[in-house]
Amino acid sequence: MTMDLRALRYFVETVRQRSFTTAAAHLYVTQSTVSKMVRQLEDEVGQALLIREGRAVRLTDAGQIVFDRAQEALAVVQRLNRDVADLSDLARGELTIGIPPMVNLFFPPLIQRYKARYPQVKLTIVEAGGQVIEQRVRQGELELGVTVLPTEPGAELAAHEMGRYPICLVGTPDAPWARLKRPGLAALHEQPVVMLGEDYALTRRLHEAFDAAGVQPEVIAQSGQWDFLLSMAMAGMGTALLPEPLLARLQLPASVVVRPLHVRDLAWRVGHIWVPDRYMSHAARAWLDVCAK
Repeated sequence: MTMDLRALRYFVETVRQRSFTTAAAHLYVTQSTVSKMVRQLEDEVGQALLIREGRAVRLTDAGQIVFDRAQEALAVVQRLNRDVADLSDLARGELTIGIPPMVNLFFPPLIQRYKARYPQVKLTIVEAGGQVIEQRVRQGELELGVTVLPTEPGAELAAHEMGRYPICLVGTPDAPWARLKRPGLAALHEQPVVMLGEDYALTRRLHEAFDAAGVQPEVIAQSGQWDFLLSMAMAGMGTALLPEPLLARLQLPASVVVRPLHVRDLAWRVGHIWVPDRYMSHAARAWLDVCAK
């Protein structure tokens, strides 16, 4: 069996986006091209890999196996290309870094500094939730990533913290914690909250803290869009839990109450992650050096 790497790439992107249309947009090709390549892969495997449900898709059992192995194969090819290109100095090269959407507010000046110092390096920034980035770094698809620390237990990733910031409660004056100067997790017990999606490392960290404290908030909405979470909080639908650097950049109305969440060892810790003992390119080492200064 000889599989086309492009077909594997198109299949993997379709699964990640759960849509042929969205995958085509991410790959800059037509939807018919993506569909054709996935059908070609299914013909080669001899089994259906995807179940089409209207505009959405989900994996068959065979599809799950091919998806897992395809990610491994594509990661190997990426590392091969990167390592060969890295034989030269930083007069050329490529570097792709995964960054969660809310963390990207720190990076424009760093990107500008890096590009000014290494203009021939092709730097690509991809956005995804922190847990997705951790997975892609472990699999070798990304050489470097950024996430909220600590990483998932057992992830076996090296990490370097860039900064540590408070997590804040955002809501209306009638919220039960609004009159408290130092609200803790107990103020959210059985209270409505709105949080980032489950693929965000911050959400994982909050769940761990809730469980450890025996606190059970009522999660009424989750989204990857912080502006939606803020609008829900400002409408009195529930308390939003968001990092302080994001809120500091916004002009919130006077009617909104913001309080730092006071919990020992709970903070929005942002850091780079990579696989220890795996070869790191000159471009990646240069990026870490730029960020450290």
